[in-house]
Amino acid sequence: MLSVRQYFSSLLALASIGLSAQAQTFPPKKTITMVVGFAAGGAADTGARIIAKKLGENIGASVVIDNKPGAGGNIAHQFAAQGPADGSVILFGSVGPLTIAPHMMKLPYDPVKDLSPITMGVNFPNVLVVNQQTGIKTFAEFIAYAKKNPGKLDFASTGPGSASHLAGELMNDMAGIDTVHVPYKGGAPAMQDLIGGRVAAYYSTLSTSLPHIESGKLIPLASTGTMRLTALPKIPTIAESGYPGFSATNWYAFVASSKVPAPMLDRWNTELVKVLKSPDVVEQLNSHGLTPQPSTRDEFTKYMAKETATWGRVIRERKITAE
Repeated sequence: MLSVRQYFSSLLALASIGLSAQAQTFPPKKTITMVVGFAAGGAADTGARIIAKKLGENIGASVVIDNKPGAGGNIAHQFAAQGPADGSVILFGSVGPLTIAPHMMKLPYDPVKDLSPITMGVNFPNVLVVNQQTGIKTFAEFIAYAKKNPGKLDFASTGPGSASHLAGELMNDMAGIDTVHVPYKGGAPAMQDLIGGRVAAYYSTLSTSLPHIESGKLIPLASTGTMRLTALPKIPTIAESGYPGFSATNWYAFVASSKVPAPMLDRWNTELVKVLKSPDVVEQLNSHGLTPQPSTRDEFTKYMAKETATWGRVIRERKITAE
C-alpha cells in the first residue's frame, strides 16, 4: 500500500508526463497559421509561401499564410507575441521589428521577452534600383545626382526601421547625401509606386525587383551585401563602389510567442530546419535571391542579439528616427 507521500508523488509524476505529452503533441492543430508582416507579393510573402507548402506536406497539416502588413512589420510581430501558447501560430519575422525597431520607437511588445526564436530562415542583400525614367544608369550617377540635388531623390522602403530603410539612411550618412525616405506597407506596394514613377529608388529584395529589371523598367545600380548577387554578377556592391564597409543585409526568421513551451519550439525548429534544407526548397528560394540559413535555436538567439547591438549602435550614431 502506498504512503500518502508516495501517492501524491505518483500523481505529480503522472501530471508531469501528461503536460509534457500535451506540449509535444504535433502538429498542435490541423491548421497552422504562418504570419507574415508584409503584403502579398513581396520577398517575405514569397519565401513564406515556398516554405509553408513544403512544411504542410511534411507535417500533414494545412499551413495558412496570414499577411498582416503595416508599421514596418510590427503589427504582425505584436500579433504573434500575443498568440496562443499551443504553438499553432508561428511568425516569419524580419530584421526590422526584431532588431531595429526597438531602438527607434516604443513598441507594444518586447522582441526579446515576448517572442521566442525558432530558427533563422533566409538571409540576403538588397539591390538599389531606380525607375528607368530617372535617367540614372550607374551607382556613380546616383550619388552624383543626389549630391547636386539634395532632398530631391526619394527612396521607398517596406516601413520605418526595415532593412530597406536602414540601407538608405546608412547610404545617406556614408555618402553625405540627402535622399528622402518614403515608407510603405511591404515590398509589393513599394515596387508598384517605383514602377509608376511615384518614387525614384528602392533598396529592394531581388525577388521583388528582378522581373522588372529583366523587363527594363528598373535599373539595378548596386547591391547592399559584401558579395555580388549571383543573378546580377555585373552589378557591383556598394562597398566596392567607393564605400568600403557598407553592409546592410536583410533576413527573415521564425519566431513564436514566448508562451509556447520549449518542447514545442524545439519541434518547430526540427521541422523548419528540415524544410530549409530540402533541395527543392533551396532551389526555389535561391531562384528568388533568398539564401536559406537554417540554424539551431541557440545560434539564432545569439545572431539576433548581435544584430540588435549592431543596429542599435548605428541608429544612435546616425540619429535615425522613425519619422
